[in-house]
Amino acid sequence: MSSFDVVVIGSGPGGYVAAIRCAQLGMKTAIIEKYPTLGGTCLNVGCIPSKALLASSHHFEELQHFADHGIEVSGEVKVNLEKMIARKQAVVDQTSGGVKFLMDKNNITVFEGVGSFESATTVLVTKNDGTRETIEAKNTIIATGSKPSSLPFISIDKERIITSTEALKLKEVPKHLIIIGGGVIGLELGQVYLRLGAQVSVVEFADRVLPTMDGAVSKEITKVLKKAGMKFYTSHKVQGVERNGDVVIVKAENAKGEIITLEGDYSLVSVGRRPYTDGLNAEKAGVKLTERGQVEVNNHLQTTASNIYAIGDVVCGAMLAHKAEEEGVLVAEQLAGQKPHIDYNLIPGVVYTWPEVAAVGKTEEQLKAEGKEYKVGQFPFKALGRARASADTDGFVKILADKATDEILGFHIVGARAADLIAEAVVAMEFRASAEDITRMSHAHPTFAEAIKEAALAATENRALHV
Repeated sequence: MSSFDVVVIGSGPGGYVAAIRCAQLGMKTAIIEKYPTLGGTCLNVGCIPSKALLASSHHFEELQHFADHGIEVSGEVKVNLEKMIARKQAVVDQTSGGVKFLMDKNNITVFEGVGSFESATTVLVTKNDGTRETIEAKNTIIATGSKPSSLPFISIDKERIITSTEALKLKEVPKHLIIIGGGVIGLELGQVYLRLGAQVSVVEFADRVLPTMDGAVSKEITKVLKKAGMKFYTSHKVQGVERNGDVVIVKAENAKGEIITLEGDYSLVSVGRRPYTDGLNAEKAGVKLTERGQVEVNNHLQTTASNIYAIGDVVCGAMLAHKAEEEGVLVAEQLAGQKPHIDYNLIPGVVYTWPEVAAVGKTEEQLKAEGKEYKVGQFPFKALGRARASADTDGFVKILADKATDEILGFHIVGARAADLIAEAVVAMEFRASAEDITRMSHAHPTFAEAIKEAALAATENRALHV
């Protein structure tokens, strides 16, 4: 029987990063992955492929505005969805291959198959060819991730009623894509197909899309996407989804109790994701699951079995690849006797629509609920020279700061490059910066980052210079 210091079950961002850090710290490490490619949901059917399609569709959309920049394109410009999907897959293959390279580089043993517990210290690998191998694990890290959720009355056929996985490899641009759920996945994939010519309708149970983000952010991105042609049905409860040939019929109840009917050729069910523990046999190792199906962990991500840990989507908290990575590093360093720390309030969230949406820290709604006295500084991108030069004037930067101490409590950005700009916010908040601290730092001109300084100035006695 092969024996390892650490066995990681699952090779998504949390799992493979945990394995690398364990190997770096001198532990003999193995990783188990049931699929032929490494990288988990994020690299194969999540973060990476969706960003590839967002990028391709963004290029197509930009073509429509080339004339504004003095660029004349003659001839017909059309979408070749097959090539677009093929490029997406090439990006996925290259990225997944990169993870395999990292496993080899760090001398991490890779087992292809399903990992399940036989005891707290032994893991059975059921390989794809039907053979089995039992390995010994001094410590195990569960990083099995998540799967798309659905509603109990919806039958997902993966042809017309689909999840995000199928939406990443459609063979045609939908005529009318009905999206159930106005969260991150729904908006991102909705914008991809909206750009390519589909009619897109979003049905959301809450009173706004991106309901967990700051209300001002939700309002702004809704305005922008509506202007582009996306339709929204908020405060609508889906009552039924049926397929009749190539037609999908979605019925939903609005706030007045009225039933509306939408007909399309595809319906994307994007109502969130659920932790994935199928086939893990956690009970054999003494690992408890919560009522929501998550692996129960303490503040050190340790399960009810002292030598077994769990990270990422399979435990509580935001289902974010970078959150899983931080947890993977934390567990590895704990096993090496170090004392790492994660501030979950400072894990940024990003929506990769265009304009992008990014946030870290508290929302205004949360601060109000906590009874916290705060001040707001906001600066619109339309007042920014770089934004005007680039024709990316939608959105704003919003800073929430403690009214008494000026410490930054929350950062909310809608706009071009928001996904990258939020890193400055995270650094500032990690060092407990005040809004005035940011005002004292030089920001290159002309850049999108200047909007951060201007928002900080606005939060500091309303001192914004360019609005």
